[in-house]
Amino acid sequence: MTYPRESVDLPEDQGCLRWVLGVPLGIIHLLNAAAVFGALFAGPQGEWDDQGYENVGALCLLSVSLSVLGLLITAAPSVRRAMGPWWFAPPLLLGLIAFVRGATLG
Repeated sequence: MTYPRESVDLPEDQGCLRWVLGVPLGIIHLLNAAAVFGALFAGPQGEWDDQGYENVGALCLLSVSLSVLGLLITAAPSVRRAMGPWWFAPPLLLGLIAFVRGATLG
């Protein structure tokens, strides 16, 4: 099959492009999930543990920042076209969990 013009969006190029774009996004989402896991399950020991509250707050901030980074990368037109809309779900979900954990922290 011939195409009228050369393009990055050729069907046979989608496999490589998905790997090139998906691996960094997957790493960002894994780091984000680790930060959310730490924020949820490594909380402060008690009301007296100020350092524990600060650590959880920092993990929530890190997670929200990674979510914004993941959303910005996914929102790029070339990434959105190659990867599909479901890649918006992980950063939105993880960012929402981190935001709620940070808002209800103390």
